[in-house]
Parts: sequence; C-alpha cells; structure tokens
Amino acid sequence: MSHTSRPAPADVPAVPADAPVRVRFCPSPTGTPHVGLIRTALFNWGWARHTGGTMVFRIEDTDAKRDSEESCQQLLEAMAWLGIDWDEGVEVGGPHGPYRQSQRAEIYQDVIAQLKDAGYIYECFSTAEEVEARHRAAGRDPKLGYDNYDRELTEEEVAAFRAEGRSPVLRLRMPDEEITFTDTVRGEITFGAGSVPDFVVVRADGSPLYTLVNPVDDALMETTHVLRGEDLLSSTPRQIALYRALYAVGVAKYMPEFGHLPYVMGEGNKKLSKRDPQSNLFLHRERGFIPEGLINYLALLGWSLSADEDIFTREQFIDAFDIHHVLANPARFDEKKATAINGTHIRMLDGADFRARLVPYLQAAGLVGQELTDEEDRILDAGAPLVQERVALLGEAAEMLAFLFQADEEITTADGALKGMPADLAGAVAAARAAVESVSSDAWSAESVEAALRSALIDGLELKPRQAFGPVRTAVSGKKVSPPLFESLEILGKESTLARLDRFAAEQQLASGS
Repeated sequence: MSHTSRPAPADVPAVPADAPVRVRFCPSPTGTPHVGLIRTALFNWGWARHTGGTMVFRIEDTDAKRDSEESCQQLLEAMAWLGIDWDEGVEVGGPHGPYRQSQRAEIYQDVIAQLKDAGYIYECFSTAEEVEARHRAAGRDPKLGYDNYDRELTEEEVAAFRAEGRSPVLRLRMPDEEITFTDTVRGEITFGAGSVPDFVVVRADGSPLYTLVNPVDDALMETTHVLRGEDLLSSTPRQIALYRALYAVGVAKYMPEFGHLPYVMGEGNKKLSKRDPQSNLFLHRERGFIPEGLINYLALLGWSLSADEDIFTREQFIDAFDIHHVLANPARFDEKKATAINGTHIRMLDGADFRARLVPYLQAAGLVGQELTDEEDRILDAGAPLVQERVALLGEAAEMLAFLFQADEEITTADGALKGMPADLAGAVAAARAAVESVSSDAWSAESVEAALRSALIDGLELKPRQAFGPVRTAVSGKKVSPPLFESLEILGKESTLARLDRFAAEQQLASGS
C-alpha cells in the first residue's frame, strides 16, 4: 500500500461464548510489588480459577532503563508467597512463549511488517517542535499533541525527509469515528471521534513500544479478558484500534473483553503511590501479614462476598468471585481493617501451622538461630498457643514472646511499665519472691504458681489482681502487658523467675536511692 492509502477498519468479532477464559497478568519489573498491582493479579487469578480458565503470567520488560531482574524476582516471590499460581508464562512455559517481551523481538518485527504493508501504521517524520508550530499557526493550543499531519505525506515528501537524514517513528492510524466498548466493570464507554490522535507504536530506532507489544501479545496469546487498573482506561481506544488492525492482518482472532479495576486509594483519598509504605507488599509480610489474610483483604478492594461477610478463605473467594460484580468506585486501603482481618485468619490457623510460621519472625528478631535448639523448641511449643488468640500480625507474636527466649539479664523495663504499680512496690516484689520460692521445682506449674501468688499478694497483702500481679509481669517480661502470666512463668521455670524478680527488685532499689 502507498503512504496515503487508508484501509477500512475491520469489524472484529467478540470473544465466542464458548471460548475458555484466558486472562493475563503482565507487570513491568520496576520497583517493589505494589498492593494495587497484586490486587490486579488476584482478580485475574480469581476469574481464571472460578471459570476453570487459564492464567498467563508474562513480564513486560521492554524499558531497559527502568526494568530490573531484581524486580522480576520480587514479582515471582510475591506471587509464590501469596499462592497465586499460573498455568502459562515465566518459569512454567507454555505454547505461546517466550513470556518475556525482551525475548519476543522477532515476533514483533514480523507483526510490524504486516501492519505496515497493510497500511495500518505509517511513517511519521514530524518533530515535536514542528507539531507545536503547526498548532500555533492554526490558532490551537500548542500542547494538543500530534496532529496526524504525516498521514498524507507524498512519496516526494518522504524522500525529502529521508534525504535530510530523518528517521521516522511509526504511528497507528486511529479511526475517524467514535469508539464505543462495554467495560466489564463500568458498562458502556464511548471515546469521541478525534479524541485520540494517531499514536507511536515503533520508535525511530525500530524498537516497538508498549502500546504495540501489549495488544500484540494479548492477541497472540488469545487473551479473552483484559482485566487491568483504571489508570489504563484512557489507552483502551488505542488498543481497540490496534486490535482491529491486528484482526485485519490475521494476528488477532477476536476482540477481548476489557475490564478496568478501581483505583486503590491511600490516606486522604489519594491514589496509593509506590512511595506510600502501605503500598509495599513485602512490608506487610515483614510486619506479619499471612497470605490468607492479605488475599482476603485485597479481594475486598473492589469486590465483596456478600453485604455482611468480610472474612473468607481463598477457596470461598474462588467459588464466589465474578469479574462482573467488581465495583467501579475507588477502594481505600484501610490498614486497621486489613490487620483485623489478618488477625482473624491467624486465629483460624492450625496450632502447629501457626507455630511454624512464627519461626522466621523469631529469627528476624534475633531471638532464635537458624536451627532451633531443644530448649527453643520447648519454649515455642508452649508459648505459641498463649499468643495465637491475641495477635493480629505474626510480628506481634514474636515481640510478645521475646522475653521467653531472652536471657534473664537481657530483660529491661520498658518506659511506662511501672505505671499503676502498688504503693509498696518493694514489699509486693518481696512477697511475690517468697511465694515463688515456696513452690518446689517438682510441683512447678501455672496452677501451683498462681495459687502461691494469689495467697501471698491478694489474700496476704490484700492487693487487687492488677496491682498484685503487675510487678511480677513487669519483672519477668519488662512490659506492662504480656501473654498469660502464670503460663509464662511455667515456661520460664522457677530459677529464671526468681532471677528476674531479684534483678527487678535491685533495679527499683537503685532507682529509689534506698
């Protein structure tokens, strides 16, 4: 075709009703995984699993300056941690590989040649300055963008530009009529004729842009549903126009359904950016979110199981999830609600599972080594059940149990831990020590220690329970709040309990100057 010919837009068929669902997750490997990005992966995965379809995971690494292998590995790690698996793509292969855009250059060049031969894309020699000058000359805003000037260049004009040494970019011809499509999430959307200018699909050096390779990959991988963030909605007319061209040259079989997922908002109703700590998936993991809790919460960012059910398992999510029921309104990431939901899932864990999941957090806090000793195993076996009902994050559990793993001399009294202590603190500690001393090592148990301390402090000194046991709690843990006291004392043992009471008494004596 000549430079000026205009192919008629192709009428692209919709996805056949009986076509198996094929969705894709196609992130660019830049930075740390963002919760909004992972929510997109989750909704694609949920739709694939709900329908018995196929989840494709490909990497869009065409931006050499911004993409990194480290980010790619983090994406794989994030998906593995959350249990979001895929059927085709990086690591697992499949019939439409390779699944990294950087390895598909020959495929793209072949498609570019077909589109160029058919007249759907054309050479554009205009510079940004020339485009602005033409707008000014016509009395238009110079920042309007490209003006489609090069569509109608003659062969002589093209030859003249080449003689000047200019290298053209390639642009796709946008149709001259409005583009309407039905968004799976938002309903019918129309973009007016001329609202989107012809856009660049190939750089002057011959390398294709994301605007080309993303729809080409979707077409070749037979994607049925393009489910992505709302921020990409404005690019949909370009994709539809390109799909028409791809169908006309035999690359695409049908037009996929498009669904644009709601923004994830942060504090102050601003879009959650990569700079917000809340957006960092791995920071949530470090704090002690578990996959079950985070998947549950991320699923609520634009969808719900029912009006009165906020807690559900991944199996319940898969059974119920329907992309057509996703809400269009922005969803706010609520840290408190996410944490509360995570706590519910922690309480739902089998006890042995909860215990095992605590180990990396104890290791990160320097409380245990790479391999647990027999004594550390004993402490964890007894301590984990004491905190499972009391924490919302695994990191909190490690913090609450720390005093059980620390040496007696490592216990320090936290700021504010002495607030509300009995007036005669020294007397209460001395009575507690005598009571502990009275329990034989052979009879040492939560029940026997509790009985001895109640007799000495509540019956003997007539203290109220909080004032009676507060000094003992702070002496052994360094804190005002701890796991159940008597069970903790049973774990520590008589010798360690006495040593901590003595150390605490000496500290208070030193502090009072007596």
